[in-house]
Amino acid sequence: MGSVELIDQSVSVARPLAFLATPAPKSRERFQIGTSFLERVSDLAAVMAAVVLAYTTYELLEMGRHLHYSAGTAFWSAFGVAITFVLMLDHDGAYQRANSLLRIRETERIIRVSTQAFALLFSLTFFFSQVFSRWVVALAVVLVPLLLIAEKQFVFLLIRSLHKRGHGVQNVLVYGAGFTGRRVFSALVCSPKLGLNPVAFIDDDARIAGQEVYESGYKRRCSCRVIAGPLTSSLIRERGISLVVVGIPSLSRQRLQEVAAVAFAAQASFAFVPQLSYSSDSPTEYVDIDGVLVASLRQPARKRAYETAKRIFDFGAALALLVFTAPLWAAIAVAIRFDSKGPVFFRQLRVGLGGKRFQLYKFRSMQIDALKYDFHPTESDDPRVTRVGRWLRRTSLDELPQLINVLKGDMSLVGPRPEMPFIVDSYSEQHRQRLSVIPGLTGLWQLSADRAFLIHENIQYDLYYIRHRNFFMDLAILLHTAAFAMKGV
Repeated sequence: MGSVELIDQSVSVARPLAFLATPAPKSRERFQIGTSFLERVSDLAAVMAAVVLAYTTYELLEMGRHLHYSAGTAFWSAFGVAITFVLMLDHDGAYQRANSLLRIRETERIIRVSTQAFALLFSLTFFFSQVFSRWVVALAVVLVPLLLIAEKQFVFLLIRSLHKRGHGVQNVLVYGAGFTGRRVFSALVCSPKLGLNPVAFIDDDARIAGQEVYESGYKRRCSCRVIAGPLTSSLIRERGISLVVVGIPSLSRQRLQEVAAVAFAAQASFAFVPQLSYSSDSPTEYVDIDGVLVASLRQPARKRAYETAKRIFDFGAALALLVFTAPLWAAIAVAIRFDSKGPVFFRQLRVGLGGKRFQLYKFRSMQIDALKYDFHPTESDDPRVTRVGRWLRRTSLDELPQLINVLKGDMSLVGPRPEMPFIVDSYSEQHRQRLSVIPGLTGLWQLSADRAFLIHENIQYDLYYIRHRNFFMDLAILLHTAAFAMKGV
């Protein structure tokens, strides 16, 4: 028996997926080695290109006290920086095969490693001022993360494209279309380097047969249909399944053995999510000790340094955005007053950190006679929404006044969205974890395709953020939000 780590989409714990399997085909092993090498080489080329571009910009604009470098010096300097970057990324786990929810931690890692590497490089410029230009370093700090993020997206799509053509991939059948099974499906879809392609669900509950299950992603692109059970060897062979994954942790030992026997009879490998004594939403760490899986729970620690830095950044960024967008505020206010009767701003009680209630501010996007406390519209032609309101909601500009909430400290730029009191009153213990952090203007849920549905029905995004939040993750989420805004998503 062996194990491979699979990202838990709901809380971002690397939860073990136990395997009883025959060795992977040699062709798939070679494909994985090749894609791993491709990723490292691509990262190396991206960093080198960014450094060279930074120096070229420095040369063209004649910035600062100009230092000229020969082509050979510029190339080998860029190569040295790139090698350092790749080694640091490797040390930080960038080349592991599984990706995180919405691939946010990949972006966070790039920003963090870039900051660390260039902080070291920038400090060296004070000792070797004749060798390094601080302007080149400053430009590279911006360009390296941007080119790395773009390059990794290209490699991600390339590997997916190769898998669709049948290269280096195994078809997977997920047994169980419940919460855990759907998490397994999303993790596999979002981690093409694993080479495991989920093609169908099977579930013994006939009521959900025929349903389409979508991945937790930016867009609802990848889906699988649920097939009614029972699982048979002929079904596995007909669909070309190489691996059966049981996504029901509570499945009995006897039933687990029966499913494994069916998989082995069809010459397929078998894997399962093991049952644990504690909720996977707890801050749990897992250790494999000679084949024995040991789970340890620990109390979540206060991140005071992070919280202080986050508050300083929130205040400064919100103030700057408030000043920068002031003309836009005036234009929106005029449009609202001309479009419909009623005030420009809409105020509503929301629940924040620790259950504290506060007044949330928005630009009014609905008719004045609409209920103040009700679920938000999900259809674009909802009669409650005004003409200007449709545009404001589509562009999320109705949320702009919440910069005032950020300045007041009721909200942050990044965090779970604050909800109305009547929704919070019905929270389960799991949902109440959302109240352990300051609510935000944007977050993982807003970036996902599930933003079209109710927040509390998609708790996995907030649990993921709460489990892993840090300053670099906040920057990564803001960067992804900006990219979404530019795409008009």
